[in-house]
Amino acid sequence: MISQETIDKIFDTSRIEEVVGDFVTLKKSGGNFKGLSPFGNEKTPSFYVSPAKQIFKDFSSGKGGNAVSFLMEHEQYTYPEALRYLAKKYNIEIEETGQSDEDKQLRSERESLFLINDFANTYFQKQLLETEEGKNIGLSYFKERGMTPETITEFQLGYSQQSKSAFADEALKNSYKAEFLEKTGLSKIDGDRKYDRFWGRVMFPILSHTGRVLGFGGRILKKDAKAAKYLNSPESEIYHKSKTLYGIFQAKSHLSKLDECFLVEGYTDVISLHQAGIKNVVASSGTSLTVDQISLIKRYTQNITILYDGDAAGIKASLRGIDMILEEGLNVQVLLFPDGDDPDSYSKKVSSTELKDYLKEERQDFLRFKSGLLLTEAGDNPLEKSKVAREIVLSIAIIPDALKRNAYVSECARVLKMDERVLFSELAQIMKAKAQERQRRPNQNEQGPPPGMEMVPQQRVATNFYLQEESLCWLLLNFGEKVCEFPTETEDGIEKIEETVGEHIITELVNDDLSFEDEAFQNIFKRYVEVFEKEERILKAEDFLKLEDQKIIDSVVNLISDKYELHNWQSRSITLPEKDAFVEVYTQEAVLRFKEKKTTQLISKIQSQLSEGSEDPNSQLKVLVQLNQLRVKINKKLKRIV
Repeated sequence: MISQETIDKIFDTSRIEEVVGDFVTLKKSGGNFKGLSPFGNEKTPSFYVSPAKQIFKDFSSGKGGNAVSFLMEHEQYTYPEALRYLAKKYNIEIEETGQSDEDKQLRSERESLFLINDFANTYFQKQLLETEEGKNIGLSYFKERGMTPETITEFQLGYSQQSKSAFADEALKNSYKAEFLEKTGLSKIDGDRKYDRFWGRVMFPILSHTGRVLGFGGRILKKDAKAAKYLNSPESEIYHKSKTLYGIFQAKSHLSKLDECFLVEGYTDVISLHQAGIKNVVASSGTSLTVDQISLIKRYTQNITILYDGDAAGIKASLRGIDMILEEGLNVQVLLFPDGDDPDSYSKKVSSTELKDYLKEERQDFLRFKSGLLLTEAGDNPLEKSKVAREIVLSIAIIPDALKRNAYVSECARVLKMDERVLFSELAQIMKAKAQERQRRPNQNEQGPPPGMEMVPQQRVATNFYLQEESLCWLLLNFGEKVCEFPTETEDGIEKIEETVGEHIITELVNDDLSFEDEAFQNIFKRYVEVFEKEERILKAEDFLKLEDQKIIDSVVNLISDKYELHNWQSRSITLPEKDAFVEVYTQEAVLRFKEKKTTQLISKIQSQLSEGSEDPNSQLKVLVQLNQLRVKINKKLKRIV
């Protein structure tokens, strides 16, 4: 785990305007910055960054947070990944806690593998661009394939020269250890004998979604029947082919923004489509699609379109992938290129506009694609048609979402011209058989509930006290440390006592044993109370922004970001009143409004109990009278007519 001292240093050092500015074009607007939302398509800027508060707020999507939250949302990093990204950006050394010596050694080894891959990547690029052999052989090949210098740079393409030990010699000369050269699979070393894995090939670095070099793919340029056309890095501590997608680093922001992923097979398919303007594309790198690869796509979008060659192998590959994608709960479409073409070759035959039109018009949802394919094979044979229906319903049955399943069954009935009730009956039988199978093997279903039985994520519903609780949390977060004079009842009458807004709210609510109903507001208030009672200090908004809990961060950002404040009003000669001009009065009223609401709730509860027949009506009537008197008193302070 990253130590708390390191986390604090990362938050204190990082500047959100610099972090966001690496991904979004920002323009100065008063004391803030604004730009187009990176989370959707818009023409009018509604994305704001506040350097003073170190937060961003996207008013078009509702997203907000700090630098870490932005990286987690935009780059789909985990919390530790985002912290490590910022530590690297600001040259902060990460101190870790709770690691055994074995864990430290393993992390040190992993970092060593990444470092030597980085060295290799730089080396191969220099070989391509700065040596005569690289230019004459490697660069000529890429140019013949229609790749521009910009594309070559963006995908960090390289070249490994014909000498069988040139890279190993260079790496050892630069003090890289032989054991790590072997563990990455870059070279094999046996005493004085050195042998590079990728000699005489053009190089395609395989990057993680965070941009780290996991491994390499190399294509041979000489005709050699004994040598593999493409050669990949072997599995290692940092490279697992089944968990990797080629092009994910270049595509990830486009996947989120366009909410769609085009899935292809090879390196050049990705590069050619990307260069033609289809930037939301990744490749399974020649392997059969895996659950881990689908999960990686799922970080960015729920929609996948499979693009494969129009031959038998491509069709077979697409069928294998469809059911896996459906089972993971994603939406899947399929597009096959004309026989003899693949994404790479087709993108070179047509213009960018024609390519985009073809992708838009020719793709089909999985049901129409699969039914069309299987019905062609079935011909007019009624028994074969019934097999087609069952085959399609089997695919529908693995979809986790019950509403989607029902919609697809109805569509299937229309496409196959069959009775909808028959297909629903077949679906029910398949689902029942699957449920029985799970009961026989209970330990194999630990990953989650059966399809259709998932918990629906609970959305935040405004409680009866939402507005009152929101006001109190807004005051705590924005003015918690502001000192005011609050009227307090003493034996000598009403006296004004100096205390902070935070202290006043906490004291008033804790003394009356009052709590919040909204979960997020209650969590915020509880943290204020805990720190105040233990450390006698009032928390600041930035204390919450350092937490890992995104729900709390969302609530805090919403409460401290003011859309009107973020505008550059001075440029329009509009003067707003000082923000804290009415804080003292507003704090008193916010506390009283909350108490009045709680009192009214108690009165209603007792009245309900009395009407239903109470065991001790006399006692409850006395309490009811006291509560009514208290409510009248509070309303008088609020200058309300009761």
